[in-house]
Amino acid sequence: MTEEKREPVTFGYCRVSTDEQNLDKYINQLIDYGIRPIHIFSEKITGTKKDRPQLMELLNHVENGDTIVIESLSRLGRSTKDLIEIFEILKAKGVQLVSLKDRIDTTTPTGTAMFGMLAVIAQFERDLISERTKFGLASARARGRLGGRKRTDEKVLKKAVKLYEGKSLTIKEICEATGVSRTVLYDYIRAQKGVN
Repeated sequence: MTEEKREPVTFGYCRVSTDEQNLDKYINQLIDYGIRPIHIFSEKITGTKKDRPQLMELLNHVENGDTIVIESLSRLGRSTKDLIEIFEILKAKGVQLVSLKDRIDTTTPTGTAMFGMLAVIAQFERDLISERTKFGLASARARGRLGGRKRTDEKVLKKAVKLYEGKSLTIKEICEATGVSRTVLYDYIRAQKGVN
């Protein structure tokens, strides 16, 4: 039995950070554009959070021929890299993107070209970061420095573990007293449990 293909749908997506209160403003813009309220995915979550359940649900739900309308690119992605990854998902699924504020519409050749340029810029940015990192590491090695974090003294770690096992201080107090970071302390404890 073959699955029946549905008609293409225009969806809306909007996000505001938790301290903003004007989610309705963005929803109304999407409704004014002609999107049915049942096709609008919205969430109150900071752009720095990677976990955006409504966006993930929308990306899983859209099909070939659908369109996603957003108020602006800043409401969709946290970075250029993030936007490009989302665009690549949409492109692979045959889904178009319209950004009202940015005047980007991938249903047009101009809109597709605009996003293509963003992809080139994102790749250039990745290449520059990689090049700088490699140069920095090579330069440090030439000066006799090894990369990575400075190792924490074993005696200090053992002292921190004793304080931890004594349960009289909080983790924060232990870290402040010994100068050992929370992550290093927990990693050391886990490693010791694995050895014993």
